[in-house]
Amino acid sequence: MLSHTAATALSRRQFIHGSGLSLGGMALSSLMGAEGGKVAPHFAPKAKRVIYLFMHGGPSQMDLFDYKPGLQKRHGQEMPASVLGDQRLTGMTSGQKTKPVTASLFGFRQHGQSGAWMSELLPHTARMADEMCIIRSMHTEAINHDPGVTLLQTGHQQPGRPSFGAWASYGLGSENASLPAFVVLISRGSAARPADPLYARLWGSGFLPSNHQGVSFRSSGDPVLYLSNPPGIDSATRRDQLDVINALNRRQLAQQLDPEIETRIAQYEMAYRMQTSVPGLISVKDESEATLEAYGPQARVPGTFAANCLLARRMAESGVRFIQLYHRGWDQHYNLPSDLRLQCGDIDQPCAALISDLKQRGLLEDTLIVWGGEFGRTTYSQGKLEAANHGRDHHGRCFTLWMAGGGVKPGMQYGETDEFCFNIARDPVHVHDLNATLLHQLGIDHERLTFRAEGRDYRLTDVHGHVVKALLA
Repeated sequence: MLSHTAATALSRRQFIHGSGLSLGGMALSSLMGAEGGKVAPHFAPKAKRVIYLFMHGGPSQMDLFDYKPGLQKRHGQEMPASVLGDQRLTGMTSGQKTKPVTASLFGFRQHGQSGAWMSELLPHTARMADEMCIIRSMHTEAINHDPGVTLLQTGHQQPGRPSFGAWASYGLGSENASLPAFVVLISRGSAARPADPLYARLWGSGFLPSNHQGVSFRSSGDPVLYLSNPPGIDSATRRDQLDVINALNRRQLAQQLDPEIETRIAQYEMAYRMQTSVPGLISVKDESEATLEAYGPQARVPGTFAANCLLARRMAESGVRFIQLYHRGWDQHYNLPSDLRLQCGDIDQPCAALISDLKQRGLLEDTLIVWGGEFGRTTYSQGKLEAANHGRDHHGRCFTLWMAGGGVKPGMQYGETDEFCFNIARDPVHVHDLNATLLHQLGIDHERLTFRAEGRDYRLTDVHGHVVKALLA
């Protein structure tokens, strides 16, 4: 069930055009039956769902999670050529005459029984240290935003592949027939800088059937476009309209045996059910004051990261398979000390509240939370290093990401970078390794979740990746 079967089979049948209603009807009922159900995974899953907290722009690892006190005595000195090596640099700093070592301006302290070092910028998150599995040895080939985000979320630097959420929807289906399996929530950070663009293809389905693409919820008006019926149209009238449209689509399916027609029918039906299910999902009127206070004052403001974290918990409760949050504004090429503080102010309390809230409700053990960006930042300053101000360039050679719940090992710090926080010293984890591990927690063998397109079998991890078993509880 996890390999590409139904769509390929239908495509092959197209040559028997006109073979009757039976084949089309069988295919349609198969799709509609699986649309809201569970497909048996390859092995017992530890996680039923994923909440992916994506910090778009590349958070600075040495200012947040990767404590390097030795940089203080080297502050302002030139980065050694032996450390820089043949590292690819962006055009923003490759021609920079000097690359001065830049120590973090923020204090660090150990937290919890695990003793995890965390920045003073994350006091709430630090209280969750014993629930977190922190990977300090992530690495990627990408050094610019678009290929970096695309690689992390689709397994390839070039556009066109399905996103992780689409693969999860395709492989496992939905737990709730009245809600999409894959939902996207976007918030803008408080740092006053132009935000890097986010493209809808990042939550697209690529060559998978289009019903697996992410549904982006909006922060104002209808949460999904055209969710409300126009004036003069009630639910019964809408139902009659859909019945007529679906009858026409079924007739077309019987004639052409095109699997995308099946997808269209499924999407119409899902949209109709969402008209009832979504309004109650996004309303937080039934949340207690204590819960709202735990997520912070911004939890009452639609579209903020705090409000989206609370919605993510509600979606997890309601059976949404993959919940993708994007928080923009982490690209600190300048004004890092002030901007990073603002960004952390947006996300610190809500992240901690999400972990705690899920745990209190018994959902953390089978909900996998992932936090991170597309890469990290350079140890050296971009531009002039000032006493209280600097920026950092993109850095793919090493960065930090953390997970919680979903069967990963709590209270763990995995991997190590060198004393300059520039290269990995121990236990590297590539983007493909991360994706293989996340799929494993969902009960999926990353080598067996495939889809045939353009004459070859594709998978999220391409031809790479291995499960990092040391991260698993």
